[in-house]
Order: sequence, then structure tokens, then C-alpha cells
Amino acid sequence: MEVGRVKEIWRYPVKSMAGESLEEAHVSWHGLDGDRRAAFVRGDNHSSFPWLTARQVAEMVRYRPFYRDPDDVRNSPLLVETPGGQQLALDDAALQAELAVLYGRPISLIRIKRGVFDSLPLSLMSAGTVAALDERLDFALNGRRFRQNIIIETFDGRPFAEESWVGSALTIGAVQVWLNQRIERCQMINVDPDTAVRSSATLKLVAQTRDNCVGVGCTPQSTGMIQVGDLVTLNP
Repeated sequence: MEVGRVKEIWRYPVKSMAGESLEEAHVSWHGLDGDRRAAFVRGDNHSSFPWLTARQVAEMVRYRPFYRDPDDVRNSPLLVETPGGQQLALDDAALQAELAVLYGRPISLIRIKRGVFDSLPLSLMSAGTVAALDERLDFALNGRRFRQNIIIETFDGRPFAEESWVGSALTIGAVQVWLNQRIERCQMINVDPDTAVRSSATLKLVAQTRDNCVGVGCTPQSTGMIQVGDLVTLNP
């Protein structure tokens, strides 16, 4: 059953930093090539979640990582444009020092070829879901708060349609993905992706109306290219 088309594709090279809008992307077994392949680690944390994120330093969402060679992200150096306009290599000591000052404690950098994911390597949601949540808030809700890889414009516009697809497969362009589970949300969605200003209203709404879940985590079942405009087909 044809359910919609790809509206947006987003890649997040560094965990908790800004994303890149893409017209096309290659999907490997570990998600989008170049997605969440690096993270900063809190030196004072020994839990199972040691990453430095916008939960600790909201300003991280205003740092914009990008690949010097976007056509070869597996081998390309990663650069980061800071909120102050500097372009620094990801491993530049000046960048690490700047983030450490914001956090107030030492940090370190880690790069993982298979990606630094909270759970699953791909995520998606529908544009109708963002619109439905936006109607319940007193400010414009930017869908980038949810940091999804794929935004689907469904043909029927039904909000939260993706949740009804869990336990099924989607064919997106040349790629098939399995929809594993709804995504449980945290304070990250309270951070405005442009200004880094926090507002508890977003997470409060999701907690009260959606069992604290928005969007769906996925696993690739094949590899290949996806593009904005690709047809999305549900395969029960």
C-alpha cells in the first residue's frame, strides 16, 4: 500500500549537534552514512549513557558539523561551524575546550563507524505528526526538535500514522526498513534547534498525550539510496 513520499532527510554527524538537510542519502546497515558517527563524552560520567548532549549543554544544537567531502562521508574529515562563526576540525583542541567550558567539566571525543545511537540506527515520523503537536502548543513547533532521519508526507495526512506501522516494513525508494518501536522521548525535545532556548511544554505535551513517545525507530533490511520525493510503501 502506497502511504506517502519522503519529504525531508536529515543527517546528524555529531551526536546532539545540528543536523544537515539532504536531498539524498545512502542507507547502510548502520543507518544513514555519516549519521551520528561522533560524540563527545563527559569525563565525569561513568553511567551507560556517557555522552555530552543538549540535555547538559543546550548550546550544542547551534554547532553545525559538516563533511568536507559530502560525496565520501566515510573518509571525509568532519568540520564544525561554531555559533561564533569559526570553522574548526572536529578534533581541534579549541573546539573541545570551548565545549568543556560550556559544560564546566572535562570532555573527550569519540568516533564510532557504526554510529552513536541511543537505540536504533534509523528514525522516521510523518509531517502530520509534527502538525498535530504544533496545534497543541502556543509556539511554532520545529520538527527538527525530534532529530528524525526521515520525514514522510503521508497521502492521507493522518497524524501518528507511523505508530500504526510498527511491526511492519516500509519500502522507501530502493531501501526496505523494519519499523521496530515507538521512540521514547527525553528533555532533548525541549531545546529549540535554532536558538537553544529550553521550554518544557514540548515534552510535557508528549508525555501527557502520547505516552511520552513520538516517532518510530527502524532497522534497515536492505541498503541503497533514498531521495526526497521517493515513494513510501507499507508492506505488512
